[in-house]
Amino acid sequence: MMEIINCTLGQKFTTCLTHTLKGYQDYMTYTLILLVTVIILNYPNFFSLFLIYLNQIFYYAYKKIYNLPEDVLRKEWNRPRYLVASVGTILGKLLHGYEVCGIENIPEGPGLIIYYHGALPIDYVFFVYLFFITTGRFCYSVIDHCLHHLPFTKLIRNIICLCKSREECIEKLKKGHLVGIAPGGLREQNYGDNTYKMIWGNRKGFAQVAIDTKVPIIPMFTQNIREGYQTYGNIWPMRWLFEKTRCIFFPSYGLIPVKLRTHIGEPIPYDPSITAEELAEKTKIAIEALRDKHQKIPGSIRRALWERFVNYHKDK
Repeated sequence: MMEIINCTLGQKFTTCLTHTLKGYQDYMTYTLILLVTVIILNYPNFFSLFLIYLNQIFYYAYKKIYNLPEDVLRKEWNRPRYLVASVGTILGKLLHGYEVCGIENIPEGPGLIIYYHGALPIDYVFFVYLFFITTGRFCYSVIDHCLHHLPFTKLIRNIICLCKSREECIEKLKKGHLVGIAPGGLREQNYGDNTYKMIWGNRKGFAQVAIDTKVPIIPMFTQNIREGYQTYGNIWPMRWLFEKTRCIFFPSYGLIPVKLRTHIGEPIPYDPSITAEELAEKTKIAIEALRDKHQKIPGSIRRALWERFVNYHKDK
């Protein structure tokens, strides 16, 4: 705690200044220790923030240097997008030997990609990068509302093609784009564990969007995502804070170099006779089928690390 110094008449100014500066030095030391502790206890999320702002700086500098237009959907923006996607794909390979299986199941036209939300959805980011490099197509994404309020990220939020509302999702799908949604969202991120239980509650809005736009749903699941990144702190005070604010990220640890392999299932075609509740349940079953086929439960960090070197099959 910073010491309060009373400078009385007759006291030398230098002595007073020395004590005051020492008090500020102690205060800054304690603050720095607290900040470092918070970062260590939650370093995967801070790593993600670092990458977000690094990309923001890169795009901003590229825009200024090459005088790119304000409309980020113009073809002039494809080159910086490709550069970032290439670096992201290399990072995925280096960190996790990342690969995608079943990419041929994604239709040429519009579709709704529904995926399981891990403790850090870095697998989805790697997928978007790899898909863009492979096909040249953008995949629009729905993210948690609190991330839309990150300061100084407007440019990158526009470039990575985010949908802020149900109406925006419908608009993009009608224009022939793909849209990615994790119905479990932040709740599934915080409460999930290595049993890979789907935590969707009664969410069915994505299913209604698919019905309204008559597009297929593509189920997606990433093997070992909970071994690479895990949350902790699932205790009553944290749960209470999350339920009250819906904008609390539980502490996490990760960057464990396990094998990440994204599996894409066969599309669930549009069916005019099905309800949103039935379609949501059908989608959940399809993702659980991918999970049960490719993921050993409960997950094991040791086994997931070993998969970097061998082609592991669940039934072995």
